[in-house]
Amino acid sequence: MTAIRFGLDISASIERGGDPVATALHAEALGFDFVSANDHLHGPEARFEAWTMLSWIAARTSRIAVASRVLGVPYRHPAVLAKMAETFDRLSDGRLILGLGAGASEDEFEALGVGRASQAERTAGLREALLIVRGLWSERALSFEGARYRTRAARLVPKPARPIPIWLGTHGRIGLELTGQLADGWIPSIEYAPPDAVPEMLRTIVTAARDAGRDPSRIARIYNLPVSIGPGHAAGSSVVSGPPAAVADRLVEFTRLGFSGFNFIVSRPDAHAQKERLANEVMPAVRASV
Repeated sequence: MTAIRFGLDISASIERGGDPVATALHAEALGFDFVSANDHLHGPEARFEAWTMLSWIAARTSRIAVASRVLGVPYRHPAVLAKMAETFDRLSDGRLILGLGAGASEDEFEALGVGRASQAERTAGLREALLIVRGLWSERALSFEGARYRTRAARLVPKPARPIPIWLGTHGRIGLELTGQLADGWIPSIEYAPPDAVPEMLRTIVTAARDAGRDPSRIARIYNLPVSIGPGHAAGSSVVSGPPAAVADRLVEFTRLGFSGFNFIVSRPDAHAQKERLANEVMPAVRASV
C-alpha cells in the first residue's frame, strides 16, 4: 500500500467566524497532506464559494495540496472547469486535486435554475464531464456531443503541466463503476459509504477498473469522515470518536477495508486543539501501524 494520506476539511462557513486561510496554514504546519472543501452555492447559511476560497488558500500556502470535495458538475460547464483547473494547478505549482461529483441537492438545482434531473441523468452528466475535461487536457481540439454537454473543436492552451488527479465522490453502482473506469481517486463520505457497505463498493470499483484495463491499486481511496478526540466526544455511528489510541485503531481498521487515506471533518469548539491532537497523536500512530 502507498503511504497513507491525511486531509483536513476547511469549513466554508462565514457565520461561524472561521478563517479558511489560517486553518489551511495551520494544517500545513501540522503536516497534513491536503486540505479540502465541499461545494454548495445555495442555502440560508452565509458561506464562501468553494473554488474561490480554495484558490485563495492555494495562494497563501506553499506545500499542502488543495482538493475540491467535491465540485457539483451541474454548476460549472466542464469545458470551463477544465480551464479553471489547468490555471489553478499551474499557479499553485501542481497542488490541485480536482474532486467532482454528480451533485445531490435538488433544492440547489431548482433554486439556481440548473434544472432537475434523475440520479442516473446526473451520473451520465458526470461521465460526460470527465470525458470533456480529460479530452481538453490531452487533445489538440475536442469536439464532443453528449446528452448534457457538448464542445465544438474546443482548444485548451496550455495543456496541464502534469496529470491533474481527479477524485470522485460516488456511492451508487453506476457512479462506482465510473470511478473505476476513469477516476484517479474515490472520496466517499462515511454516511453514504458506511463501513459494512465499503467492501462491496470497492469490489465494484476494482472490477470496473480491471475491465477497463486499468490498475485498481493506482486509484486513491480516501474516507471522508467526522472525527472527535477526547472527553466530550460526539456520539454517532458516522463519527469516529474516543481517545487518540481508539481513533487511530479505528482508522487502521478502515485501511484494512482498503482505504489509503482520510479526510477529517472537525467541528468541535476546540477545533484548533483537535487538529493538533490528530497530527501529533493519531496520524503518527496510524502511519506506524500500516
